[in-house]
Amino acid sequence: MSSMFPCAFSPWSPGIGDNHVMGWLTVAVYLVAAFSCAVTARYGPFPARTRRREQLFWWFCAVALVLLAANKQLDLQSLLTSVARCVAVDQGWYENRRMMQRVFILAVAAAGALGFLAGGLLMRGTFARTGLPILGLGLVCTFVAIRAASFHHVDILIDTRVLGLRLNWVLELPGPLLIWLASIRAGRQQRPDRP
Repeated sequence: MSSMFPCAFSPWSPGIGDNHVMGWLTVAVYLVAAFSCAVTARYGPFPARTRRREQLFWWFCAVALVLLAANKQLDLQSLLTSVARCVAVDQGWYENRRMMQRVFILAVAAAGALGFLAGGLLMRGTFARTGLPILGLGLVCTFVAIRAASFHHVDILIDTRVLGLRLNWVLELPGPLLIWLASIRAGRQQRPDRP
């Protein structure tokens, strides 16, 4: 891949991307939430009629959160941005990148809405336990995708500090926190079919 797009690897290289307290705290939240989802998948008191579906859902959340934790430190969306920039320059449409970025953002929003709808339909009958984590996954995946679009104004906005906190942290952490809290709640609920 590096021979195809050598320009993509000049601004990005494998390594630790957010080597500061909040970066590692965010990774820790992702990993603790992933562990909590795995525990819920394994030991959750799910009703017999939805047990398999809910277990698969919570395992999916656990794996997704581990991948998001890895992405947080490896900054893979920046590699994706660099590759897209190389392709745009190579194919001669780099000057029209703003339009492509807008199309990308709209596609991400549409995919997020469809994903939430599809998740709701797949998990119907369990939405009381799975609605918040579906929303949490949607929030964090949308955040990562918008970061990958690399709008200059978006980058400036999320690097803004509010009460000493970067807006980046305020926008990224709610997703994994929602999933973590929902997994704890789902793991503690009593089965409706118990006597």
